[in-house]
Amino acid sequence: MACKPINVLITGANRGLGLEMVKQILTTLRPVSKVFACCRNPDGEKAQELQELAAKNDIIKIIRMDAADPKSIKEAAAQVGSHLGQHGLNLIINNAAVAHLSTFSATTPEEMQDCYRTNAVGPTCIIQEFLPYLRTAAKDSGMPGMSIRKAAVVNISTLVSSIGIAKDTYIMFPCLPYRASKAALNMIVVCAAVELQKDEILCTLLHPGWVRTDMGGPDGEIDAQESVQSMLKVMSSMTEKHNGELLDYKGKNLPW
Repeated sequence: MACKPINVLITGANRGLGLEMVKQILTTLRPVSKVFACCRNPDGEKAQELQELAAKNDIIKIIRMDAADPKSIKEAAAQVGSHLGQHGLNLIINNAAVAHLSTFSATTPEEMQDCYRTNAVGPTCIIQEFLPYLRTAAKDSGMPGMSIRKAAVVNISTLVSSIGIAKDTYIMFPCLPYRASKAALNMIVVCAAVELQKDEILCTLLHPGWVRTDMGGPDGEIDAQESVQSMLKVMSSMTEKHNGELLDYKGKNLPW
């Protein structure tokens, strides 16, 4: 049976991993109906490459969304809904994030608040606001079980969110506000996974690897292209067995 075209939404889509996801999803997850590429400032200089990509492909719809602003998220959901019509949203990739590289001693309240707003509160609001569209997709899919082609939220987390191995990773990458906010994201997603399993909506977490991006820095182990290629392969193989799990870009379970 031929696969139905899916609708995909990506946050932080103007650069780094988000932009690479937009590029690769067009070919990797075919058939695709629409890719909603969300970013804080679609008209800014940092979104120029995304604008050029969208100009060449009408599947891509650029949506203004500030993941740190609940009002902006609500407005983005309304805009996406107007494009979807009666169709649901099959896949959300919560990729937008900020990182402050402060040690415990140097971290400020403002840095903690900034990371929590974008990395933890933002994804929570996004899942809540787009939930009706995910439910529509799940009901209309006609597919058993859970998958990204049915209805799913994949949240980009990180190895350094793991409390279990924090003693080993802290010296290499202190970044307390980022670590704490991503650990909070992990808990949020596990709770969402339990609550939304009745709707057959998959909620999971992915560590993209140490990637050479603006956030990961020039010393990363892999580039964005390799990371996204591997993550999309893992996403495509996800089932209900992966609901509420934290995996790396190779599909390996990571400790909490």
